[in-house]
Amino acid sequence: MTRLLLVIAGGLIGAPLRYIADRAVQARHDSLFPWGTFSVNVVGSLILGFLVGASSALPHNLQLVVGTGFCGALTTYSTFSYETIRLYEDRARFLAVANVTASIVAGLGSVFLGAAVSQAIWS
Repeated sequence: MTRLLLVIAGGLIGAPLRYIADRAVQARHDSLFPWGTFSVNVVGSLILGFLVGASSALPHNLQLVVGTGFCGALTTYSTFSYETIRLYEDRARFLAVANVTASIVAGLGSVFLGAAVSQAIWS
């Protein structure tokens, strides 16, 4: 039960932060490209990479709160998928392909960067 509450606590912070960050980022761009979703997914990937790289040095409960709860609620694969399909259906096919490509490259790059930073700190 304690683990579930830790995940819920992280989610209670991550979900509204995703909404606020998405709206704030998207409001600054006059573009069909989903910059808000892209941004939260890249930041979430960076945080998860950091946690994975430091997993042996961090308490398991912190990993549950931040990794599973916070990052699970902050990042959003479903919104990424929906927005990509929406771009494609709205005939913004270049942006749809760019969204998929940039999200994969930036997401993986962020995971590796986060892991490298944490390993540099704790090794």
